[in-house]
Amino acid sequence: MSQFKHVAVLMGGWSSEREVSLRSGKACADALERKGYRVTRIDVQRDIATVLDQLKPDAALVMLHGRPGEDGTIQGVLETLGIPYSHSGVLASSLAMQKDLAKTVMATAGVPVPEGLTLTRTEVAKGHVMAPPYVIKPVADGSSVGVFIVTEAHAHPPQELFRDDWPHGDQLLVEKYVAGKELTCAVINGEPTGVIEIVPLIKFYDYEAKYSPGASKHILPAPILPFVYQEVRRLTLAAHVALGCRGVSRADFRYDDRIEGIGGLSCLEVNTQPGMTETSLVPELAAHAGVTFDELVQWMVEDASLGR
Repeated sequence: MSQFKHVAVLMGGWSSEREVSLRSGKACADALERKGYRVTRIDVQRDIATVLDQLKPDAALVMLHGRPGEDGTIQGVLETLGIPYSHSGVLASSLAMQKDLAKTVMATAGVPVPEGLTLTRTEVAKGHVMAPPYVIKPVADGSSVGVFIVTEAHAHPPQELFRDDWPHGDQLLVEKYVAGKELTCAVINGEPTGVIEIVPLIKFYDYEAKYSPGASKHILPAPILPFVYQEVRRLTLAAHVALGCRGVSRADFRYDDRIEGIGGLSCLEVNTQPGMTETSLVPELAAHAGVTFDELVQWMVEDASLGR
C-alpha cells in the first residue's frame, strides 16, 4: 500500500536544462498516473513555495535539472514546508552541484578525479592556463552545458568566454582532458547498477548527444575488463556515500584503457537529479536490472522523506 496518494511532480524551472526537465517530469508523471497516484504537474516558477503550501501534496518527486532543483534550493523549500521529497537532500545536492568542492570530497574518499583548477572566466579566457588538451566547464552547471574541449590545435581558449551575455557564471573549472571511454553507473536504493559505455555519434557527449535520440550509442554492459567494471561500480557507490547522496544518483567516468589496471579511471561528476527521458541512462540501467520505468518512478516516490 502506498504511503503517498498525492504526488507533486516538480519540473521545468529556469535553468539551461529546462526542456529536458519538462521531458523527465512528463515521463515520470505519466508513470505515476499509470500506477494509480493522484499527480499534480508543476512547472516550477519563483512562487513555488506558495504553490506547494497551498497544494499540500503528500510527497514531491523532484525532476528539476540544474538550478534551482539540483543545488539544494528546492530541497530547502521542501524541508521548510515539511513535504517529503525524492533524491538527495540540501547539503548533498548543493555539494554535488559545486563541481570543484565535490571533487575535493570525492578525492578525499579515494575516488580518482581529473587534475584541475578553479579560475575566473577572465583568467581562463586570457590564455592557456594548462597545457592542452584540457576541458573548460562551468563550476555549477550540468548536462555538459557550457563545456569546451581545448586541444593542441587551438591557439587560444574559446572566444565565447568573452561574451557579455555569458550565462554560466564567472567561476570555471579547467581540467586535464582524460582520453578514452565514457562510462556511467548509477546508485539505486543503495546499490550500484551495471555500467554503460556511451559512444557519442556527434562531437563529444554534450547536451545534444545526451538528449537527442540517435545522437549516442549506449553499450550495456560496458565492454571493459571485469575488474575495471567492478571498480567503476565500487567507485560510484563510494562517491554517492562521500557526497551524502540519497535515492538515485549517477556518476560519470572517463577511462583511459591505454593505462594498465584501474589507473586510467577518473570520476568527472556525480548527478543527483539524473535525467528520466526516453534517452536517459538511469532508466536503461534499471531495466538492465529487471526494474521497469514505472517501477523505478514508483520506488523514487515511496523513498521520499525529509531530513535527507
